[in-house]
Amino acid sequence: MVILLKHLRFKALQSSDGDIIDCVLLHHQPAFDHPRLRGHKPLDPPERPRGHNKRRGLRPKSFQLWRMEGGACPEEQSLSEEQKKRTFSEQTLFLVLARNSNISKEILAAMAMNSVMHAVGYLSGEKYYYGAKASINVWAPQVQNQYEFSLSQIWIISGSFGNDLNTIEAGWQNDAYQATGCYNLLCSGFVQTNSQVAIGAAISPSSSFKGGQFDITLLIWKDPKHGNWWLEFGSGILVGYWPSFLFTHLKEHASMVQYGGEVVNSSPFGTHTSTQMGSGHFAEEGFTKSSYFRNIQVVDWDNNLVSSPNLQVLANHPNCYDIQGGSNKAWCSYFYYGGPGKNHPNCYDIQGGSRSSPTLSPPLHQKTLTLP
Repeated sequence: MVILLKHLRFKALQSSDGDIIDCVLLHHQPAFDHPRLRGHKPLDPPERPRGHNKRRGLRPKSFQLWRMEGGACPEEQSLSEEQKKRTFSEQTLFLVLARNSNISKEILAAMAMNSVMHAVGYLSGEKYYYGAKASINVWAPQVQNQYEFSLSQIWIISGSFGNDLNTIEAGWQNDAYQATGCYNLLCSGFVQTNSQVAIGAAISPSSSFKGGQFDITLLIWKDPKHGNWWLEFGSGILVGYWPSFLFTHLKEHASMVQYGGEVVNSSPFGTHTSTQMGSGHFAEEGFTKSSYFRNIQVVDWDNNLVSSPNLQVLANHPNCYDIQGGSNKAWCSYFYYGGPGKNHPNCYDIQGGSRSSPTLSPPLHQKTLTLP
């Protein structure tokens, strides 16, 4: 099997949006650089959570431009013996891979100053969690500078904040310069099993204000048999898995799940950023104007997908980015969230850099399916 990686040269594919997609043999992907994975093969697909309907959602050709334009990797059978013998280390390594363990100093400084803005829904404290699922609509928020980003994602969390915290994170991100460090397949450990999804390539199309809405469905869950955390995208597209040995606390379960948006503010002296979250509009504006998460669910101890009626919502800078939750028959549990940041006159500069809920601020870690 041949998989897809950005910036790892085997066969290069380029889409009209500028993404360069490279094909490598499955066993040459970065995951197998990890000492615990050397010589291993990817696992077979696990049992999905009960209550999961994989018939609904996106197909691979409908959400990334390189696929819409007919791009595809060759089958392994069509490669020459010489091509098959080439090792991963012989491939050209581009700049993104060179940054695989380096979060920019500016972003680290922003996080140290508590300048991370959230508008999130979360579940914690009552029980353990074994996965999460939601549909997230995709936007292209404006980012103030190369040291900031705006993302929307699901967090799977366990451990102590500031001390041995484990997180798994999946969603989309707008970060024009990809200055945020170890992402996608650049962290050794995540095993990709799908040749139709380019992790790290742009998602297309995105939603438009008062126009068409485009969302993606993500499911992360813990395989009851082997204990690994799997990622599914859209309509039954298994992307890959995080082996359980990568974690300490998440090796067993999660103690918290979180959904929503995050912005890093690198502006100095307590000045607020103009980086947008989600659509760049507040939650109260609603459908076609605000960003949303819908059909929010969690996976319980018995591998069942269940609703999340006790979802709580929080925004730590509500004059800049806010959130409003609700439920109905069509979307079950959902929320709208986002905001314009400094672009709104009531978004005041940060006083003392304080955060209203430090327990809802996981650090950067593994992120997948980002929107560069």
